Order: sequence, then C-alpha cells, then structure tokens
Amino acid sequence: MKIIARDVPPRTAWSLEQAGVHPLLARLFAARGVRSAEELDDNASKLLPPQTLRGTQEAAVLLADAIAQGQRICIVADYDCDGATACATGLRGLRMLGARPDQLSYVVPDRALHGYGLTPPIVELVKAQQADVLVTVDNGMASHEAVTRARALGMRVIITDHHLPVVLDDGQVSLPDADVIVNPNQPGCDFASKALVGVGVMFYVLLALRAELRQRGVFDAATQPRIDSLLDLVALGTIADVGRLDANNRRLVGLGLKRIRAGRMQPGIAALFTAAGRDPAKASSQDFGFALGPRINAAGRLAEMGLGIECLITDDPARALALAQQLDAINRERRDLEAGMREQAEMMLESVLPEGDPPPALAIFDPDFHEGVVGIVASRLKDRLHRPTFVFALGQDGLLKGSGRSIAGFHLRDALDLVSKRHPGMLRKFGGHAMAAGCTIAEEDFDTFEAALVRVAHDDLDPSLLLRQLSTDGPLDAHWFTAETVSQLDSAVWGPGFEAPVFSDEAEVLNQRLVGERHMKLSLRVQGQVRDGIWFGRTEPLPSKTQLAFRIDLNEFQGRQRVQLIVEGASEPDA
Repeated sequence: MKIIARDVPPRTAWSLEQAGVHPLLARLFAARGVRSAEELDDNASKLLPPQTLRGTQEAAVLLADAIAQGQRICIVADYDCDGATACATGLRGLRMLGARPDQLSYVVPDRALHGYGLTPPIVELVKAQQADVLVTVDNGMASHEAVTRARALGMRVIITDHHLPVVLDDGQVSLPDADVIVNPNQPGCDFASKALVGVGVMFYVLLALRAELRQRGVFDAATQPRIDSLLDLVALGTIADVGRLDANNRRLVGLGLKRIRAGRMQPGIAALFTAAGRDPAKASSQDFGFALGPRINAAGRLAEMGLGIECLITDDPARALALAQQLDAINRERRDLEAGMREQAEMMLESVLPEGDPPPALAIFDPDFHEGVVGIVASRLKDRLHRPTFVFALGQDGLLKGSGRSIAGFHLRDALDLVSKRHPGMLRKFGGHAMAAGCTIAEEDFDTFEAALVRVAHDDLDPSLLLRQLSTDGPLDAHWFTAETVSQLDSAVWGPGFEAPVFSDEAEVLNQRLVGERHMKLSLRVQGQVRDGIWFGRTEPLPSKTQLAFRIDLNEFQGRQRVQLIVEGASEPDA
C-alpha cells in the first residue's frame, strides 16, 4: 500500500477558518474541494430547487390529480436500502399530502423470484391491486417492456430513478415510454446534482407535489405539511446507497442527522438504532452505512424487503422495534453466511490464481454461493486484492446472477456494456454504476465472461491504478488528540466523495498483540506521545517502525475515555 497525503489549498483553508470553521475542519474541508463556508450551510433553503429536476412538475400534476380523484397509487420499490427508504418516503409523503391510506400500496420484487426492477410480472402484481398510477422508486430506467405493458393495462406510469439510461449500439439513449420520468441522469436534465440517489429523487417529487397542491389552494405556506420530517429516511438511503456527497447530498444527509440527533425521527429509524445498539443522539453517517443500512439490506438479501419497508412506514413504536429486531436477526444470519462464502472464495482464489500479481479483474462462481450476498463478498474480495471483482451464484431460474464491485478508474457498467458488444447475447441482463454493477449469464458462459472481463480490464485499466493507494490528511498535530476533536469530526457529514478523515504519520510500535484472534492491539509512539491503537482484521505483526494511516476514535473502558488510533493501513516510511 502507498500512503499519500491530500493537497490542502492554504488560502482556502485560511478563508474557511476566518469564516468561523473549526481550524482542523477548515483544513479537511479545503482538501475535499470546499471553497467557501456557504457550501457548508445545510439550511434547507440552500437545497437545489425542485423545478430544476426534469419531470418533477409533470409528476406533481399527475399525482395531485390522482389524489384528488381518489385513484389508487402503487409504488414499485427496489429491494435495497435506497429502494426501501424511497418507498417509505413516498408512502409517508403522499399520505401527508392528502392521499388516503386505501389509495396507497407498494410492491417490491423478490430478489430470487422476480429479479431486479419493474418487469412484466411485477406489472401484473400492481394491476392486481387495482392501481391507476404506477410509481417506480430507484428503478425503471431500463424497464421498456414492463412500462409498455403497464400503459397497455390502462395505468399511468411515473419513473423515479437515478440509474443511467440504456444506450443502444448506435450510441442513442433509449428511454421507456412512461408518462413521466424523473431522473437527474436522463438526457436534458439540468439538475446540478447528478449524484442524487433514489430516495432523494422521491423526496424532490414530493417537494414539487407540495408546491403544486399549494398552488391549487389545498393549503398555504403556513399550513403545508413538513416534508422535511422525512429527511431521516433520505439521509439513511443516501449513505446506504453510497451516493456521492456533493454539496446537495451533504445538505440532505446533514439535515437528516440533525433531526435524528434531536430525537425527531420515524419510529422505524429509532428502532433500528436500538436494535443496532447505537445512540441516535450521537448519530453519524457511519451509523447509516455500517449499522442501519446493512440491517435494511439484509431483508432484501435473505428474506423479503417488505420487512424493511414495514419497519420504516409504521407509526407504532412497538411494532417498529419488533420488526427492527427481526431485521437484526436476519443481518446476523447474513454476516455468518457472508463469512463462510468469503472464506470459501478466498480458498478458491488461492488455488486458481498464479504466482505474483493477480489478473487485472476477477470473476468467481461456486454453486453453493447464495445469491443474496454475492455483492458483499465481491466487495470484500475487491478490497483485499484491489481488483474489479465479480461473484456469481446460481439463481432459482438456473442462470448465474453476478454482482461486481470495482476500483477507481474502471467503470464497471461500461465494462459490461463492452463485454456485451463483443459477445452478443451472452449477458442476459446487466446494469449498474461505475463502482457496482450486476449481470445475468448462463452457467456454461462463465469462462467466456471471465476471459472477456479480464480482457477489457487489461485493455482499459491503467496498471498504476492496480497499486493500492490510500489518500490521507497527513499528520494530526498532537494537540488535536482529544475527545473534543473526535466529537467535532463525528458531527460533520462524511461519506463517498467526501471521505471521513484518515491521518498518517510515522509510528514506533512499542507493543502488539492479537485480541479476539483477528485484531491487532497496538501501543504506539506517534510524535513523541504514546498512543493506543487497534487494527481490525490484521493478524500479521508490524515492523518496529512504519508509516500508519489511521482514524481517531474514543475507547471507553471502566468509565474512562481515551483517544485511540483505528489503523487503516501501513507502509514503509519511504514508500
């Protein structure tokens, strides 16, 4: 691993500090591209206006008419945390804006039975609920056949999504024939935040709907519903879906965190904090990414996402807690299953990989793998080997369902598109993003797919990108090793594209020992001061002197708090 320090524009850091930003945060924000204190203002009035998101006005008119005419509205959700929070946001928001409970319903595909997104069989389920309006959340951009079927059955269709549209062989963008499409990544949309995730798109549709109803005289500015009460759901979905934290997404997440810390959250969010053993008064984006999000996602992986959605839409705290505890149990099962699959996958890799550096991309399959956790295993293997990685499992339909994770500089969805063009018909379905994608192939095509993926990576991936690099914020001055600093850092919004602070410095290893058979407990001398440290998942001993990359956290023991280093990586001092 090569540890590198981020550049900090000194004038920008000074300017932020002069504007009242904490000196350490000013340095960190400047290194992440913040140029003025205004970018850090998370007041709701600073959010991008809804009218700049193409399709919101048309969707608002259609939904307002449906509510007024007593029509039934059915939301079709994706089976991940973004889809679940988007569905809950939509159902709660439409209820707040006047839809009766008997007007609203939802359908979420079963991962193993239906596959991803809006499909003709899902349309039939929606029609069976006597829906007049079908609204997708976090899916639908590639659902041409299903949208055509829905409209043939007499339904109006609103697609709310953030995924990239289908691009044909001739380079033309192909959009489904929906009544309305709301997606910041559709052609002709000038919305400044292309990183908005599914739940964010739904939130913006509700803002536009509220404005439309206000214009119709349903309520005025003083009596209108507080849509911002849904921002805890928006924050959870944004972080869980690894949405890049541009200024607008940071505001959405920051506003949601404020509500949670103040105790103003949905019963389901409060219950998930309880089930995860986390304190909502100290809520951070890490809680969303590593505690709440995985519990919601576990339902879509091993059970059915209805459990997660029900947890987020119930107003009964007791029911919310019971559902959250059920989700917690499913998540523990998911962790055990994932650990077994990861160990099995690593054994397979050791037996098939040649000596020396591994190939520029990896694909593995085992008939015993579970379809619900292949994405997590792919992520773990990608992190270990720093290579784009696909993991496949055998689906109920006899086809292989693969989930991939990538590294910076290799667009995984574009790679699949190139594989598809070079081997027409091999990919039965595919889609995704730069860093995560999925596809379906026949079992007999696995070797061909593996070779094709490796070929694309060999041709398109700069070899320098295969060297693992860890960007850090350089040394942390000794006077910042305090509980107050930890609190300051925890209060800020961090996440993808606005990574949490990781510092680096030369360290002398005074003592090291294994704890729990999987983690290295350390005593370190950094800048002349002895510090406690721990490296989770590390079993190999460190040299006596090394350069460490680390976060700082509080370790509470017997009522005492001490700042400790959470080690993220190491390299030789001259690396």
